[in-house]
Amino acid sequence: MTITQAAPVSRKVPLTAEQLKAFGEEMDAIRQRVLADLGEADAEYIRKVVKYQRGLEVAGRAMFYLPPAWPLAVAALSLSKILDNMEIGHNVMHGQYDWMGDPGLSSRMFDWDTVCPGEQWKYSHNYIHHTFTNILGKDRDIGYGILRMDEDQKWRPYYLGNPVYAFALMMLFEWGVALHDLEVENIVSGKRSLADNKPLYPGLLRKIRRQALKDYVLFPALTGPLFPLTLAGNTVANLVRNVWAFNIIFCGHFPAGVETFTEEECLDGEDANGERSETRGHWYYRQVLGSANISGGPLFHILSGNLSHQIEHHLFPDLPARRYPQVAAEVKEICERYGLPYNTGPLHRQVGSVFAKICRLALPGRRTPQATPSAAADAAAAAA
Repeated sequence: MTITQAAPVSRKVPLTAEQLKAFGEEMDAIRQRVLADLGEADAEYIRKVVKYQRGLEVAGRAMFYLPPAWPLAVAALSLSKILDNMEIGHNVMHGQYDWMGDPGLSSRMFDWDTVCPGEQWKYSHNYIHHTFTNILGKDRDIGYGILRMDEDQKWRPYYLGNPVYAFALMMLFEWGVALHDLEVENIVSGKRSLADNKPLYPGLLRKIRRQALKDYVLFPALTGPLFPLTLAGNTVANLVRNVWAFNIIFCGHFPAGVETFTEEECLDGEDANGERSETRGHWYYRQVLGSANISGGPLFHILSGNLSHQIEHHLFPDLPARRYPQVAAEVKEICERYGLPYNTGPLHRQVGSVFAKICRLALPGRRTPQATPSAAADAAAAAA
């Protein structure tokens, strides 16, 4: 039996073509202003973050030689991995610092401390996710091929395990990201073959081998008889990083009120060849409605890679993330003028909202249809 559940009321505020155009121009103006202002302060910031990240890693590795300092070693290494993945790796590989001309901070050359190869991640994330953000059937980050995260995803008995799958993905998040490009769910459904993944295997296996040797063989072996303690410490640090990254990312994409779109909804204009396409203004509109922020202090934002400003990140993925807090108030004010929701809240509230959704969508519910103005008019005419 299918159960109809009450879903969050749609917050897709309809804007006219003229409003979408004006909205897009205001967002473009913010982006251009920040690009024109990039300079030494931005370069100094990211270099300082890299310096602290490396210092924390060295301190953590060194303290593993002192068994009483084991908790401090784990804490330092965990923070190092979080900074490497969130504020450095994610943002550098978005090309946010390519303008510096620094090979160590180049999106083409940088790779991060995780099992997912940077080149594969840049395709699935920078291109697929940021181009087709929250478009059902196009953005594979909706549920990561594992979870049901939207009412319009067809329910199957498999999804009764939604909370279990989410917990496993949280604990093993770096592995989930690494395997994302393999599209296992499409192989199972017959839409993709194992042969299609053949070009991905060498890079993936090379990266997995390198990370496993570093964290689970080489560094533990360097501590000699303390091998078991160091191995356990490295494992815990990776788990801490996984849990943190999962929660930050899910709170930016899946709390209550975040909207998804159909491909048809996004074809609001025409390209140079006269084909239907999405206008720049609608793309910005989709980013705002398909994202959520997490409120917090400066240190929290740094440790989140400023993905606590997920709305601003989706609007301006190529701007240095340190700039997101600076433009957030302006973005919010513009959204309010156009009547668009600006979804933000503290970490505990967004986490609670996400996990409530994960549990609710494990059940065979479907979205309660929302009455549109045209539908209401049609119904009134029929009644008459």
